Amino acid sequence: MRHNKKFNHLGRKAAHRKSMQSNMACSLIKHKRIQTTTAKAKALRIYVEPILTRAKEDNMANRRLVFSLLRQKEVVTELFTEVGPKIASRPGGYTRILRTGYRLGDAAEMCIIELVDYNENMLSEGKKAQKKSTRRSSKKAAEKAPEAPEAEAPEAPAAE
Repeated sequence: MRHNKKFNHLGRKAAHRKSMQSNMACSLIKHKRIQTTTAKAKALRIYVEPILTRAKEDNMANRRLVFSLLRQKEVVTELFTEVGPKIASRPGGYTRILRTGYRLGDAAEMCIIELVDYNENMLSEGKKAQKKSTRRSSKKAAEKAPEAPEAEAPEAPAAE
């Protein structure tokens, strides 16, 4: 029976998988965005989301639990001082996976996994998308349209 055996083993032994996920989580926290295969990104998301939830509340117990998983003091400090306060209001879903295509060597599906609150391009596009547009023209546009033909200058004679 295969009860409760649903996570991806990624073709690695348990110790190798654990250290790889720890290193990938440290890189994600440090650089806010990493490029990897889609299978590894999905496995990393399952690994790093509970760590980010712990970082929302800064106390000694949470720091020790996170350090036992990450094993890098600088990353834990950055997580609790910079990332934790920024994601404190978000109820979950701290990472985003964007597919980028296929790797040239072995055709593995590649993607970018990033922290949602640190992508400034997506945040600015989200604010622009909220702006409501109308189909009718505004009064300013109607006033400017007739002025354009009047403002034309007569053509100058061609130079000889």
